[in-house]
Parts: sequence; C-alpha cells; structure tokens
Amino acid sequence: QVQLVESGGGLVQAGGSLRLSCAASGRIFSINVMGWYRQAPGKQRELVATTTSGGRINYADSVKGRFTISRDNAKNTVTLQMNSLKPEDTAVYYCYVWELRSAKSYDYWGQGTQVIVSS
Repeated sequence: QVQLVESGGGLVQAGGSLRLSCAASGRIFSINVMGWYRQAPGKQRELVATTTSGGRINYADSVKGRFTISRDNAKNTVTLQMNSLKPEDTAVYYCYVWELRSAKSYDYWGQGTQVIVSS
C-alpha cells in the first residue's frame, strides 16, 4: 500500500502563484507515473499534469505555459508549481500515483488539497 501526503494549496488572488507538493511512502515498488488531477464543484475529475519515471510530461491544455510539474524519483515526491492562476483553476487538487507491479496496475490518490483563486 502506498500513502500520499499532499501539502500546499490555499487561497490566492488571480495572477498569483501556489506550489503543491506530494510525497509517496509505504510499500513502494517502482512508481511509473506521478501527477496531479483536479476536481471543481459540479465537474468531473480531470488531469492537470503527469510525469513518468522516464521523464515524460503531460499537461492539460488549460494549464500549459502556466503550471510546471517536477518529480524527484529518489524521494518519491512530485511538485506542481502553479503560476498565473485563474479563477477557473479553483478546485480540489489530488496527487496521483500509478504503479505497475508484477504485471498488475495499482492506482493511489491523495486526500486532496483545496485551491481557491479569487478574481
């Protein structure tokens, strides 16, 4: 079992910045993907950014150029630097981890951290 602990988030004015961090611990075998998803009120959870163990990065179109994801494979941490925040970025942000272990897929989610961007 893998545990994810998130930090960061909060309230910020439009145009401001926030930094989210997530640390994975527990029975970690080999984390393939780490990343962030978000869910706004009344909407489905959506991908924000992910990064693979090989360094491949994927961003949602809505955050490209504003958000930067980074990962420390040795520490099993992932960080999301969010700049030029907009009110539409308001959501609960969830850390996500995917492991492939013995040909079985395992997904893990953090508890979520609230980001509120005021206009």
